[in-house]
Amino acid sequence: QAQLVESGGGLVQAGGSLRLSCTASGSIFSFNSMGWYRQVPGQQRELVAAITRGGYTNYADSVKGRFTISRDSAKNTVYLQMNSLKLEDTAVYYCNARSIVGITTNYWGQGTQVTVSS
Repeated sequence: QAQLVESGGGLVQAGGSLRLSCTASGSIFSFNSMGWYRQVPGQQRELVAAITRGGYTNYADSVKGRFTISRDSAKNTVYLQMNSLKLEDTAVYYCNARSIVGITTNYWGQGTQVTVSS
């Protein structure tokens, strides 16, 4: 059972930056992909950014050019660098790890709050 521990959330002014970290209990290459999702109360959880085992990345249109997902395999950690933050980026951010071995298994972190103020 994989465990994901997130850190790096907090309060930041609009236009500022934050970096989220997600550390896995094992090798990040044991997963087919890892990513970040976010959720606002009353809304569905949405994909923000993801990176595959092979290094391919994809982003939500709303964050392209502002957010960057990266990884450090030696630290079993995936990062989300968030720049030029907007009020609408306020949400709880969740780390996700996906394993596909016949069936798809999703693992989730506990979530970290990101609040962007004006």
